[in-house]
Amino acid sequence: QVQLVESGGGSAQAGGSLRLSCVASGGTISTSCMAWLRPAPGKEREGVAGIDGIGATRYAESVEGRFTISKDNAKNTLYLEMDSLKSEDTGMYFCAARNSLYCPLNYAMGMNNWGKGTLVTVSS
Repeated sequence: QVQLVESGGGSAQAGGSLRLSCVASGGTISTSCMAWLRPAPGKEREGVAGIDGIGATRYAESVEGRFTISKDNAKNTLYLEMDSLKSEDTGMYFCAARNSLYCPLNYAMGMNNWGKGTLVTVSS
């Protein structure tokens, strides 16, 4: 029911930072689970970070301590702050929403709405 549009992708050097944004329209993200996903070996996409309708967050072990997910309900926007970037962080990052207050265990299969992605390229 909600349309999602990502932005903020681009090129960065290893050790650098980028901030991704996801603007929602046609609905609100305030009471929904929101997440960021990217391609991974052996699967189409893996969950990078998620935040539920209460504000609780969860991260993939590979990015924990380096990435931070947040949202601004007033602006209906989801963010992903990426610090200490590594070459393996390169990929298409997708914003997704679930029609539930809480997030699923598997973001790749549990989300209801998806954006088209924004490309992140990290140079070594």
